[in-house]
Amino acid sequence: MTKNKIMPEIRFKGFTDDWKQDEFENVFYHLQNNSFSRAQLSYENGEVLNVHYGDILVEYGECLDVNKALIPKIIDNNSLDKYLTSYLENGDVIIADAAEDESVGKCCEIIGFNNEKILSGLHTIPCRPSVKFASGYLGYYMNSDSYHDQLLPLMQGTKVNSISKSALTNTYICYPPNIEEQKKVATFFSNLDDLITLQYRKLDKLIIVKKSMLDKMFPIEGESVPEVRFSGFNDTWETRKLGECFSERVESMPDGELISVTINNGVKKFSELGRHDNSNDDKSKYKKVCVGDIAYNSMRMWQGASGYSPYEGIVSPAYTVLAPNAGVDSKCISYLFKRPDMIQKFQINSQGITSDNWNLKYPALSDIEILISKDYQEQKRIAEYFSYLDDLITLQQRKVEKLRNIKSSCMERMFV
Repeated sequence: MTKNKIMPEIRFKGFTDDWKQDEFENVFYHLQNNSFSRAQLSYENGEVLNVHYGDILVEYGECLDVNKALIPKIIDNNSLDKYLTSYLENGDVIIADAAEDESVGKCCEIIGFNNEKILSGLHTIPCRPSVKFASGYLGYYMNSDSYHDQLLPLMQGTKVNSISKSALTNTYICYPPNIEEQKKVATFFSNLDDLITLQYRKLDKLIIVKKSMLDKMFPIEGESVPEVRFSGFNDTWETRKLGECFSERVESMPDGELISVTINNGVKKFSELGRHDNSNDDKSKYKKVCVGDIAYNSMRMWQGASGYSPYEGIVSPAYTVLAPNAGVDSKCISYLFKRPDMIQKFQINSQGITSDNWNLKYPALSDIEILISKDYQEQKRIAEYFSYLDDLITLQQRKVEKLRNIKSSCMERMFV
């Protein structure tokens, strides 16, 4: 009988040997586990870095560079002796043994370690390889679907999933015996992570620019002009009630395309959101939305659930639709609605005893005052500027998503 070859779909040129498949306990031995939580220990006089399971699940990637990551120091000098056998070193792997979803088992490999003392804490399983591996290989492999899929049938729990040390012994580790191939795999993913991080930073900068300009291109409290203006516009802005700027559109249109208002991304076609349609079959009371209207969720306006509509469609009766009056650029005002001070006004004017039933209907919204340029062309220029920024942000988000998809595909095809 011919033995099945163990090798990934994609390999680097020059490597043809079968990969090894070893049981977990032949590759790792367990370090002393520490059950302390950060709440139990001192931050003030911290001497030792602490890796918490929550950070593994949310903050850290496959490899935790001790010199670059923000890791809190929480254990004071008087407590050091009892942890002497628990200190971690380069190449150690820390596994999160609990999570509220199937991300349990996510891990990180310690790299970049120098002279710092570092421990893992509550809900972690620290392991040390007894086999020599290239730096970073285990971090990427053990976060791949190839390994994580082994954990899924071993998980226990209902509301919180967990994985035990004993369960890990029922898994195996696959790796190329040639350490140079391990290095190439780890370096490839490390470089890809660096590229993703770079694109994330560009995205963050664009988001910061937009936030800053939202503060500067609309007047702050007590001022009649914004800090930053386009050349050629010099008149003071005027105070108007929103009821002077918008009329409520109450027309129904039961046969229109369903659209929705999101907090972060404004108005979207429901079909593009990937959600299950729970709306009523009878849409006779659904409200018409025209291109250029602002639609908002009356019960979530205090959270920023509003947006300019580039589509014609229909929304739930629970929404309010604002049709712009003459001389008002609704897209400009839609950006004003996203400023924190405006969202605070929406919260103050929402009616209801608790946040669960706060509601901002048109009559209450219509009395809210805003500052608006008297010049429609200035409003339009502001809207065009922020629309341009949004396009840049969307383009950058797509670059990040494309790189993440490339990484996901490679993680699937470069491991066994």
